[in-house]
Amino acid sequence: MGKRGGKKGRSGRGGGQRAQRPDYDEVRRTNTLFESYYEALAVVDPTEFEVFWGALRRELPNSFRFTGSKGHAVPVLQRLKDHYIPEITSIEFGGEPVEPPSLIPWFPDQLAWQMTTPKNVVRRFAPFASFQKYLVSETSVGNISRQEAVSMIPPLLMDVRPGMTVLDLCAAPGSKAAQLIEMVHGGEETRLRKALAKKDSEQGHHAGSNGSIKVDVIEEGAEGSSDDYSDDGRSTGLLIANDADYKRAHMLIHQMKRLNSPNLIVTNHDATIFPSIKLPSEPVPQGVTPRGRYLKFDRILADVPCSGDGTCRKNLNVWKEWNPGNALGLFATQVRILVRALQMLKVGGRVVYSTCSMNPVENEAVIASAIDRCGGLSKVHVVDCDDALPKLKRRRGLGTWKVMDKQGKIWQSWSDVEDEKTRNGPEGLGRLAEAMFPPVSPAERIPFERCMRVYPHLQDTGAFFITVLEKKSEIRARPEAENKKIEAPSSIIALAEEIEAKPVDSSNPIEKLDTLDAIAPPQANGDDEGLSAAARQNKEIAPSVGITSQKRELDAQADAGMATKRIKIRDETDEPAPEGAEDRQVHWPPPPGALLDISRPSTLDTLSKAALPSPRNPQQQHKKSAQPFEEPFIYLAPDHEELQSIYSFYNLSPSFPRDRFMVRNASGNPVKTIYYTSTLARDILIENQGKGIKFVHCGIKMFVKQDVQKVGVCKWRIQTEGLPIVEGWVGEERVVRLWKKQTLRTLLLEMFPKVAGDGWKELGEIGERVRDVEMGCCVLRVDPSEGEDGFDERLVLPLWRSLHSLNLMLPKEDRKAMLLRLYNDDSPLLDHSKDRFSAAADNADVTMMDAPPEDNVAAAAATQEAVTDMDVERNGSGGGAGGDTIAPNGDVAFENQEDEDEDDDDGGGVAIAGLAGDEVKVGVETGLGTGEETMGTSMGV
Repeated sequence: MGKRGGKKGRSGRGGGQRAQRPDYDEVRRTNTLFESYYEALAVVDPTEFEVFWGALRRELPNSFRFTGSKGHAVPVLQRLKDHYIPEITSIEFGGEPVEPPSLIPWFPDQLAWQMTTPKNVVRRFAPFASFQKYLVSETSVGNISRQEAVSMIPPLLMDVRPGMTVLDLCAAPGSKAAQLIEMVHGGEETRLRKALAKKDSEQGHHAGSNGSIKVDVIEEGAEGSSDDYSDDGRSTGLLIANDADYKRAHMLIHQMKRLNSPNLIVTNHDATIFPSIKLPSEPVPQGVTPRGRYLKFDRILADVPCSGDGTCRKNLNVWKEWNPGNALGLFATQVRILVRALQMLKVGGRVVYSTCSMNPVENEAVIASAIDRCGGLSKVHVVDCDDALPKLKRRRGLGTWKVMDKQGKIWQSWSDVEDEKTRNGPEGLGRLAEAMFPPVSPAERIPFERCMRVYPHLQDTGAFFITVLEKKSEIRARPEAENKKIEAPSSIIALAEEIEAKPVDSSNPIEKLDTLDAIAPPQANGDDEGLSAAARQNKEIAPSVGITSQKRELDAQADAGMATKRIKIRDETDEPAPEGAEDRQVHWPPPPGALLDISRPSTLDTLSKAALPSPRNPQQQHKKSAQPFEEPFIYLAPDHEELQSIYSFYNLSPSFPRDRFMVRNASGNPVKTIYYTSTLARDILIENQGKGIKFVHCGIKMFVKQDVQKVGVCKWRIQTEGLPIVEGWVGEERVVRLWKKQTLRTLLLEMFPKVAGDGWKELGEIGERVRDVEMGCCVLRVDPSEGEDGFDERLVLPLWRSLHSLNLMLPKEDRKAMLLRLYNDDSPLLDHSKDRFSAAADNADVTMMDAPPEDNVAAAAATQEAVTDMDVERNGSGGGAGGDTIAPNGDVAFENQEDEDEDDDDGGGVAIAGLAGDEVKVGVETGLGTGEETMGTSMGV
């Protein structure tokens, strides 16, 4: 989608003054070139232009969707219907009822909504403040995603099913990638419940001691109940989300972490030359050389960088800065991305190509050019999507179109451009290429009517273009030429063969050189000589790079580090290549950074040592590439000592996989965090480690180390994001069951309620259980039950049993979101630890004043024990910090999740603040009762 630009403060980390957003009413929403071009194209019927431009000039509605892969998305949605919509509907403004949030009719399962209420009304009435608080809290915990409506369409057309491998080539900022990872996990909760019910039945476990607890009955045919059980119901699919910009890749991680998926890998590569990903070789008989295997994808999303003129309703700079050169400069990049996607696709797989532009140069022309390069319609099929999303109003793709040059002149055909070049020279026409125009007389007519165009006036949205392509057979993409009239330069091997075949005078060796010049005459590049393809491209589009309506900025150095690494770009065909030609490049000229893979012995034999690149200073390489250092992904042996202690403490079932745990530090030792990934993600990371592929993120935090003072207590607590994966395999010894709403409300509202003494009696049905359970992390299972005080949904939460108290290990925003959703309660949280700490300190002071000197030691020890208990309790709070250590002087040290060699950004050095409207506030205060540590999130709506 088109993204609004804007500079950060001078600190470079979001500090300083924020840039002033232009007032929507003050911006002139007119642009002569913009309007004249699309009227000349007749993108809509002439009778519709008035309403078409009227819609483009109106402010865009706010839209959001519910996270469909989570079981409790339905209760979150129901809260909107039952509580907030009636509240808003009751408001009157100007004698008329205010319009509440409305359903987006074409989105499945009623999970997408939008709101058109003007801001002056929103700011005036209290129910909107309550609704805003609901949106903020549920967004912060991942139940709601704010996303433009048309941006939701491409993932819905991909038909992602369980077990599929999916690639999002241009993923940041991550809204579509979030949809895709939800689809990868589709039906997983249902499958897991069924697999666990079967396991419990086999082992004789029961739901609990309360007879009123409801047992989930999972019917055959329910969503996800009969698919993908190869890993005990866990999803076996994979999403690789890629972005060429490193900082935007970390923004992507920030957005995706709320969904807690071990089936996600984030990479940082130029999408036009996305590297082939190696898989482990299949077993072969002894003495047989294993054949290399490379990952191919079932589904690929190519939501490419574009001029973004379809976003002018929210991105007002489009009206000021639109010019035709933006689309012309991006055309070649868009074609390369789509061709690369088709190469990496499985036969029978789908690529969805999309832009937030209305320009046919970026849309239909790209589709035609990519299909032509890949061998035509016999190789690549345009899928008819008329029956998909039946309530979505759309228009068919353009069958013919005109092209506007950067001076604003409109050209009917490529032949007209050639005639103009012949008469007056090429000045001002350099960016135009034959492939930008409609095919004149193609051997096969491309069915552009199957492309999909969404316009703003149809359903009050932004503008969007989507096409679904299916790969019919393996392809070898034709080498890229500057345009159709210029032959692509021949390969060295082809030139050599042609020279040998040409009869020449053998006594005159110079004639061989003349022959070479005749076959492939030298081409002068003028000022561009010696520049890489990427550098030339960015030089061409330099005047338009600053336009803020582009989906993402094109950074010439985003992939500069590639030049120092040997990454394989394969033809992506399954048939073996001819001897000696295994490593020929797909593109010609070779794309920037795509060096020969010289790791194979056969390749080394053909290259002389003089031909190999000379080694460079590693420091110079790092400085040149500006690529931040990423810690490696190191997998732990299943019998690692720390893992053994975890298995024993939690009585983890032997059927739970033990070969998927990893750490992110060069030593390979668990220092602060243990991550968990899927099997396929593990195989990819291990097989491609150190081979030049830039992995930025993978895995979820499963176990985090606690600073526990008591001997014999497991120091590894289960992290909230990993709990849904492991909880079903934790032994009953570490499980606490709850089934009454009032008990959960107490645990959510009160931090560190007392268990020692008679405190356990105030904890309802869990009191005796938590009194008797040993210190450490537990799994709190909230079971559905009958009665007014029962639950309709199943919940699983992490719980910490301390020396004297109990605490849910949830961040405060999660507590507040659940209180609001389940109880409509926005009361402030109560922290009992501060009261007990102050009482312990006061008691120690009195005792030490009145007692003899020898008793002071005992009193000090008692005080230190209270401080130690507070340390354990605060560590168990799980408010996002790995451990909040109270030092002997009473100060609280707020630590990161990771050690210095394992930072919270997964080994990268980028800290994100203020992303996409989020403002993260972290405050730390002392442990002396003067305040409380906070880690909250506030998001403007």
